[in-house]
Amino acid sequence: MTRSLYFSLALLSLIWGGSFFFIKILLQDFNPWSIAFLRIFFGLLAILILLVPGSQKIRFKELPWLPLIVVGLFNTVVPWGLIALSETRITSSMASILNATTPLWATVIGMLLFQGKPTRNHWIGLGIGFLGLIVLLDINPATIVSVDLLGLFFMLTASLSYGFSSHYSKRHFSGLSVYEISFGTLLVGAVAGGMLTLLFGGFSAEALFSWSNLLALIGLGAFGSGIAFILFFHLLQKGSPELATMVTYLVPATAILWGYVLLNESVTWNLLIGLVLILFGVYVSNQRRAILTRKHLQS
Repeated sequence: MTRSLYFSLALLSLIWGGSFFFIKILLQDFNPWSIAFLRIFFGLLAILILLVPGSQKIRFKELPWLPLIVVGLFNTVVPWGLIALSETRITSSMASILNATTPLWATVIGMLLFQGKPTRNHWIGLGIGFLGLIVLLDINPATIVSVDLLGLFFMLTASLSYGFSSHYSKRHFSGLSVYEISFGTLLVGAVAGGMLTLLFGGFSAEALFSWSNLLALIGLGAFGSGIAFILFFHLLQKGSPELATMVTYLVPATAILWGYVLLNESVTWNLLIGLVLILFGVYVSNQRRAILTRKHLQS
C-alpha cells in the first residue's frame, strides 16, 4: 500500500472524527436541523467547486431521482440531524463510538430487508458489539443507566439510517459516478434540510457569519461532507473495500482525541472499554463479506 493511501486514510479519519467536535461548537448558535442543512449545503458547494475545473459531468436528466431521494434523506439529512440532536444530550466522544455501530446495524438491516445471509462471524461480532454498548451505558445499581437514553436513541437511529442507506445505495447506484451520487444525494438533502430548518425556526445571519461558526461549517460541510466523499472513494478505488472501511475503526479514536483536546471532555474507563469492544465486534463481523447481495446484484 502506497504512502498516499495511508495519508488519505488518516486524513479521512481526522476529518470525520472532527465532525463531532464541529457539531458541538455549532449547537451553541444553531438548532440540530439547521446544522444538518448547513452541513449539506457546504458539502454540496464543495462538490460543485470540485466539478468546475474537472472533466466530470452530471447527467442531470438521467439520474434516478427516486432512489436519490431515499438515500438523500437516509444518508444525509436524517442521520446528520439526529447526530446533532444526540449531541445536545451526550458527549461528542460517546456519539462517535455509537456511530461505530453502523456496520453492525448494516448486518441486521441486510439480513432483514435485503435477504442477507450473515455468517457465524457476524453473529459473534454482533454479540461483542452489544456487550460494548452495555459497558458504554455504564449500568450500575445506583443509576441503572447513566447515559441519557434519548441521546442514545437519536445516535443509534442515525447509525441505523446509515446501515439502511448503504444497502439501498448498492442496489440502485451501480451505474453512477461518485460525483453524480454525491451531487444527487446532497442536493436532495439540501432541499429537505432547508424545509426542516424553516419548520424549526431557521437561523440568524449574524450567527452564520461569525468566524468561529463559519470555520466550523467549512470543517463540517466542505471537508466532512464534500472532500471526505472524495477521500473515501479514492481509498475504495485505489486500495480496496477492506482498506476503505478501516476508517470506521479510526473515527471514534480521532473523535475522542478531538473531544479531549478541544472540548476538555473526560475519557472514562467505560468509554474506552466500550470503544474497544464495539470496534472488535465490528472487526469480527467484517472478517468476511458482511452481507451476501441479492442474486440480481451479482449478475
